Amino acid sequence: MSIPTPHNTAKKGDIAKKVLLPGDPLRAKYIAETYLENPVCFNTVRNMFGFTGTYKGQEVSVMGSGMGMPSMGIYSYELFNFYDVDKIIRIGSAGALQDDINVMDIVIAIGACTDSNYASNYCLPGTFAPTASYSLLERAVEVAKEQGTPVRVGNVVSSDVFYSDDPTKQDAWRKMGVLCAEMECAALYMNAARAGKQALGILTISDHMYREEAISAEARQTSFNKMMEIALGI
Repeated sequence: MSIPTPHNTAKKGDIAKKVLLPGDPLRAKYIAETYLENPVCFNTVRNMFGFTGTYKGQEVSVMGSGMGMPSMGIYSYELFNFYDVDKIIRIGSAGALQDDINVMDIVIAIGACTDSNYASNYCLPGTFAPTASYSLLERAVEVAKEQGTPVRVGNVVSSDVFYSDDPTKQDAWRKMGVLCAEMECAALYMNAARAGKQALGILTISDHMYREEAISAEARQTSFNKMMEIALGI
């Protein structure tokens, strides 16, 4: 496929080698307007806003990925394979599964379990373990320490289903020590592996799966600054 694609009107050279990929396109817009110098919008197709600018002298792009692995699969695949992006950092929200993780805590996903059939796309002779790029993960932890932001590093689960018919589903992941649930990291990590590129998921806890704790949709767009600043600092 040539560029522009059906999902992205950017031309060659419009997108930086490093892209921050929040699920919410309005969070992408917020990051561009808050942190980037001279941001230029390169995509508005389906209101999946994308911007390129500079942060502390380094070129960086930010774009929405949408919700779920099919959407993440499309945007990350095109960025890696058509736009020559080298690094994608997902900055998203997640629901806590463990008692010692609280709303607004930051989790860095070293691996992404999944209930998705996404890996069948690769016709593998076994089960693939989607993992982050170690160099990005190591740098993210260093940046968090430099910024004085506590983080947890561990396994997350990327689910295809938000409203599950099985009320006990999360209990099984919780027993295995999985820190939180989200919907995109596994597809991102698999696309990065297949393309020979780098990927990392940094997540802010927006709600707790076992306690009545959650933040508003508006706060998810504009209050995840510590996570954003870690990603920008990598």
